[in-house]
Amino acid sequence: MEVDSAHGPDDAGLPAHARRLSTQGREVYLVGTAHVSLESVDDVRETVEQVDPDTICVELCQARYESFTRPDAWQKMNVFKVIKEGKAALLLSHLIMSAFYKRMGDRLGVRPGADMLEGVRLARERGADLVLADRDVQVTLKRTWRRLSLWNKLKVLFVLLSSALAEPEVDRKAVDDLKQADRLEDVLLEFARAFPAVKESLIDERDIYLAQKIREAPGERVVAVVGAGHVAGIARAIEREQSLDSLEEVPEPSLWTRSIKWVVPALILAIIAYGFYSAGAAHSLESISIWVLVNGVLAAAGAALALGHPVTVLAAFLAAPITSLNPTIAAGWVSGLVQAWVKKPTVADLEGMSEVVTAFPKGLWRNPVSRILLVVVFSNLGSTLGTFIGGSWIAARSF
Repeated sequence: MEVDSAHGPDDAGLPAHARRLSTQGREVYLVGTAHVSLESVDDVRETVEQVDPDTICVELCQARYESFTRPDAWQKMNVFKVIKEGKAALLLSHLIMSAFYKRMGDRLGVRPGADMLEGVRLARERGADLVLADRDVQVTLKRTWRRLSLWNKLKVLFVLLSSALAEPEVDRKAVDDLKQADRLEDVLLEFARAFPAVKESLIDERDIYLAQKIREAPGERVVAVVGAGHVAGIARAIEREQSLDSLEEVPEPSLWTRSIKWVVPALILAIIAYGFYSAGAAHSLESISIWVLVNGVLAAAGAALALGHPVTVLAAFLAAPITSLNPTIAAGWVSGLVQAWVKKPTVADLEGMSEVVTAFPKGLWRNPVSRILLVVVFSNLGSTLGTFIGGSWIAARSF
């Protein structure tokens, strides 16, 4: 593979952030962009105008493509299905990140994802093939989530929420600097030190995935619009044929993860039973009371923090002590379904999901749909804390 890091005679008009690769007898032009940069939109347009490609690849999957091009996609969401499939936390994370990019875009006067949309627009306008080259966002998020420990999951949620709530201090020069490969590699390196599994799923695997999709794209001249942080990885991976099957699978939870779900409840029950035989029925009843109250109160507090209906708060209280001992169901699922039943979302609520991002973070509590997501997540967090606090308390008084 021949890689042109500097523009040759035929590349005189290419933007500084466009990189030409010669591979498989074809010309591939990688346009490294920042997703909230007007300059990136110009880079995409100038590259396409000069290259006149047969195909334009964009760093979007089908779901993200539809969210960008069909703002009414929220209307088709089945809230009950989201809860039952355990996707509430993933969807809430997506809303938080969307809010962060929206706020950055507002400060810079550009719509988040405008670089990708420009690639889509130009493909349609010029009759070029359009390739959605990114891995499905749900697969990426699930693979990332499965690899994180409980502590790192909490850290990631905290970072996401802090990023969304903080006022982004950015300007055009800062965004342009971020498009420089060395600067972005430094940022990713720091992120990788804190969350190596996140970096592997979000960056490294997608470098390989994007490279393979670009390899498979039809035509002699291909322009690929990708985030600047992916350019170096794609350039390294594009020459080698890759199977994407393994990258599209959602890995099963580890044996330890599957085991701990059953070990913790079994251990709690064993401790309560031990207390019964060693200290009598009264001691055992006190331990059960501690378990019920700690689990129930913290799960109910989570539902209340999400501004759940009083019936929802009561459901969280009643469900948590039981669901904490049953790994097949979560307290948040029960409270979320109750909230969805008590305050059944309307079409107007689903249509208003786009406003959640605009009015973040208050919009999360105002919209009945996003409030259901908060109920699920906060109830589960409360129940998880209740399991560890209540279990530790019972163990401490039993030995």
